[in-house]
Amino acid sequence: MGARKRLSSSSEPSSSVLKVDTQNKPQEKLNLTDPPIAPPKWGILLKLSLLALPYLYLLFYYYPIEPELRRSILINAGMSLAGLFVTVKMIPVASRYVQKRNLFGYDINKKGTPQGNVKVPESLGIVVGIVFLVVAILFQYFNFAADSNWLVEYNAALACICFMTLLGFVDDVLDVPWRVKLLLPSIAALPLLMAYAGHTTIVIPKPLVAHIGIEILDLGWIYKLYMGLLAVFCTNSINIHAGLNGLEVGQTVVISSAILIHNIMQIGASTDPEYKQAHAFSIYLVQPLLATSLALLSYNWYPSSVFVGDTYTYFAGMTMAVIGILGHFSETLLIFFLPQVLNFLLSLPQLSGYIPCPRHRLPRFDPQTGLLTGTNDGTLVNFFLRNLGPKSEKALCTYLLAFQAIACCFCFLLRYFLAGWYK
Repeated sequence: MGARKRLSSSSEPSSSVLKVDTQNKPQEKLNLTDPPIAPPKWGILLKLSLLALPYLYLLFYYYPIEPELRRSILINAGMSLAGLFVTVKMIPVASRYVQKRNLFGYDINKKGTPQGNVKVPESLGIVVGIVFLVVAILFQYFNFAADSNWLVEYNAALACICFMTLLGFVDDVLDVPWRVKLLLPSIAALPLLMAYAGHTTIVIPKPLVAHIGIEILDLGWIYKLYMGLLAVFCTNSINIHAGLNGLEVGQTVVISSAILIHNIMQIGASTDPEYKQAHAFSIYLVQPLLATSLALLSYNWYPSSVFVGDTYTYFAGMTMAVIGILGHFSETLLIFFLPQVLNFLLSLPQLSGYIPCPRHRLPRFDPQTGLLTGTNDGTLVNFFLRNLGPKSEKALCTYLLAFQAIACCFCFLLRYFLAGWYK
C-alpha cells in the first residue's frame, strides 16, 4: 500500500481524469497523450551500487569459495544485471498500458501541490515480478541438472512467487478487503509447502539443552505451519510498512543486500556441502530480486513517477520468505525484518479492530511547508514523525531506511556475539 488515492470504480471521474473506453478509439488515442513518466534516477542507483562492495570483497578475496560455486554465482549476477536494464526499459512501456486501463493514482502526500494532481501509473511491480521470474527460470539452464535434488524446491519457490505476484496484481485491480489479503500468502505458499522435502527439525539453543534433554527437536507438520505463517508475515509486513515514495522498494533493497552478505559469509565459513548449497540457493534468488528492485527504485524514489502497488509488496515479501525458508535462516530473516516487526506491533491495535483503522494511515501533509506531521495512527512512519518532528517525505524515508540498515547490522553483531554459545 502506497501513499496514493485511486479512482474508485463506482465513482465518476473528475473533469481532469479521462476514463478510458476500450471500444472508443478516438478516446483511447487521447489517453496516449498523457505525458511520459520521468526518466530513471540513475544517481540513486550509482549510490546504492556501493552496497555491492562488501559482497564482492567477501566473494573474491576474503573467503576461499570453490571456483565452480563462484562461477554459478557470477553467472546469476550477470543475468540479474541484465534483468536490471530490461526492467528499466520496460517500466515506461508498461506505465502507458496501465494508465490506459485507469490503473493510476494521486500522491496523497503531495495533495495541495501541483505534483498532487499528477496521475501516477500504478501496479508497476508486475514488471519486476515478470523479469525476475524470467531470469530465475533461465538460470536453471546454467546451474541445475535434470536430476538435481534442488530443482523441485527451486521450481516450487518460483511457483509460489509467481502465484503471489498474480494475486497481488488481482488485489491492485479488484482492491480486495484487508481480511482477504491475509489469506492470499497462505494460498500462494502451498506449492512450496507441498514440495518441501527438507528437514523439519530445529536446533535447541545450548543454554536450554540441559533443561530439555535433547539437542535437536523434530517439529514435523508444525514446522510447515511455521513456514506458512512466515510467508504470511513477510508478505503483509512489507505491504503495511509503506506510504512514502521509495519506502516499499527501499526496505526490500536493504534487506536483500543483508541477505546476500549473510549468505556469502555462511558459505565461506562452512565446510558442509549441503549447507553451502542451501545458501547458494538463496543467492540465486536474492540477486535477481535485488537487481530488479533497484531498477524499480530508480522510478519510485522521491519524487515517484510510478507506484509499485500491492503487486510488488506481495512479490517481494514472498520472495524473501522462500529465500529464508529454503536457505534455512528464518531466525536471521526475522531479525532483518525487525522494523517490520515493530511496525506490525504498533499496527496491531488497529488491525485487530480494537482501535478504529482508517483506510490510509498516513501522516498529514502541509502544502505550505512541504513537511509531513505524524498522526496517532499506529505505524512506524507516524511513530518516527511524532518523535523526530515534521520531516519532508524524502528525509523521512531516508531515516526509515537507515533504521532498516541499522537493524540488519544489529543482526550481524548479534550472530557474531552469540556464535558458539547460543547454537
